[in-house]
Amino acid sequence: LITHYRSKTLILYVCKKIIMLSISNLSVQFGKRLLFDDVNISFTPGNCYGIIGANGAGKSTFLKIIAGKQEANSGNVFLEQGKRLSFLEQNHNAYDEDIVLDTVLKGNKALFDVKTEMDNLYSKENFTDEDGERVGTLQVTYEEMGGWNADSEAASLLSNLEITEQLHNTLMSELDGKQKVRVLLAQALFGNPDVLIMDEPTNDLDYDTIMWLEDFLANYENTVIVVSHDRHFLDSVCTHISDIDFGKINHYSGNYTFWYESSQLAIRQRAQQNKKAEEKKKELEEFISRFSANVAKSKQATSRKKMIDRLDIEEIKPSSRRYPAIIFDQEREAGDQILTLDNLTCSIGGEVLFKDIHLNLAKQDKVIIYSKDTRAVSSFFDIIAGASQSYSGQFNWGITTNQAYLPADHEFYFHEPISLVDWLRQYAKTEEEKEEVFLRGFLGKMLFSGDEALKKSNVLSGGEKVRCMLSKMMMQRANVLLLNEPTNHLDLESITALNNSLENFKGTLLCSTSDNTFSQTLGNRIIELTPNGVIDRYMSFDEYMTDQKIKELQSKMWVK
Repeated sequence: LITHYRSKTLILYVCKKIIMLSISNLSVQFGKRLLFDDVNISFTPGNCYGIIGANGAGKSTFLKIIAGKQEANSGNVFLEQGKRLSFLEQNHNAYDEDIVLDTVLKGNKALFDVKTEMDNLYSKENFTDEDGERVGTLQVTYEEMGGWNADSEAASLLSNLEITEQLHNTLMSELDGKQKVRVLLAQALFGNPDVLIMDEPTNDLDYDTIMWLEDFLANYENTVIVVSHDRHFLDSVCTHISDIDFGKINHYSGNYTFWYESSQLAIRQRAQQNKKAEEKKKELEEFISRFSANVAKSKQATSRKKMIDRLDIEEIKPSSRRYPAIIFDQEREAGDQILTLDNLTCSIGGEVLFKDIHLNLAKQDKVIIYSKDTRAVSSFFDIIAGASQSYSGQFNWGITTNQAYLPADHEFYFHEPISLVDWLRQYAKTEEEKEEVFLRGFLGKMLFSGDEALKKSNVLSGGEKVRCMLSKMMMQRANVLLLNEPTNHLDLESITALNNSLENFKGTLLCSTSDNTFSQTLGNRIIELTPNGVIDRYMSFDEYMTDQKIKELQSKMWVK
């Protein structure tokens, strides 16, 4: 009995030491809808947890509750005593009245409060002996908190995030949207918080900044909890996937790709009722062995905390998720002549976005259109789609081509308060296509079944609008697809289904995307638009972005 008691006490002590953050009996309800039901879960140091779940599952709500920004109906959040939690601010204008450097320092509130009190005391005209004693006490505290290095650490973070030194002492209100995002990211990372919580941290970040953040988090020794629709990001930084489903949250070892592939394998195996247990076991072992080998070669393996300790496919549970059925068929196969660009140039207000573009697109090219200036990309797509006349030069589509276009901004398609059936009917070519049964088939593939197909088009969410646009594109049966940021607003299930469909598409694709997995898995040709011409290479996206010769060429092409 004594041995048992001592062992139990030791286990409890060890558990208490390694659990940084725990949630007990958490329940959240909005009206009659139960979002979380008696959730009990813990987060340990040295791990990065990717929170996933269908749209509306409560991912952002869960993060807000952990950060103390939203109350639960019941339950408790326990953070180990003396530990600090940091939350990536989503309100980009929250610090508009603050200086950039101070905004970063406010990431460690306790340190910033000490600094502020000292500054206020030093600025007093009548400095008393009591003030001197207080300053002495504050200086000791400030030193213990690493305060004397705070400014240089904050400045280093900002510089790494491409906020140049001349901006460090300007007001946040003077920065553009993308710069504000980087400053707020620096604020969240500042001071090495014990628990770092981030909701969609890669939004509005460019490729290089995302890569920097991935490297930073891959070697981060504390607890990270993140929500992201960027699969490459989740694969690069996550040691665990935390799946929100059926009102519960379950941790699974491994990154997002392992979770997704193993969940699909689990579904297939459950459907194979007649398959022998030995055959299933062998298939599982081979899958885990193959995935473990891939992980050992990945960026995760560079950090001791990123080694996956346990991969058990038996943990994966059936999911309530629904994946849209995205299938792009071609009405006819295109000939060899796809698209010719001759001296194509575009400017806005006298500022050159791109110029002197001479290109020929080949049959079955899958092109990633890339630029550091998103205006250049949107203008390029609008021009070749016939939606803009603001250009000089020429472009000519082959006579056997027909194009389907998804613009980044498609709000103007959804102004009329008509049902989704009637909305899609506008784009039907034949009387047969205008039949409700035919239209409902395309909408159903995009998860608008039953009464969902009668929703008004002007009240849809961002993700629902994209799914409607994809229904429209599928119905067009084009042999050339033009996609400008197609993953915006989509959930992981829709992003994965769209990615898989485009990989199987036999026609020609031109796509611009901030989703690294999209770029890497789809593109066999990269075209970069610059103010001084175009860079055109047949290679993968990752090869393009890491090629030193291309980096040198980019530095020349982006001189204005």
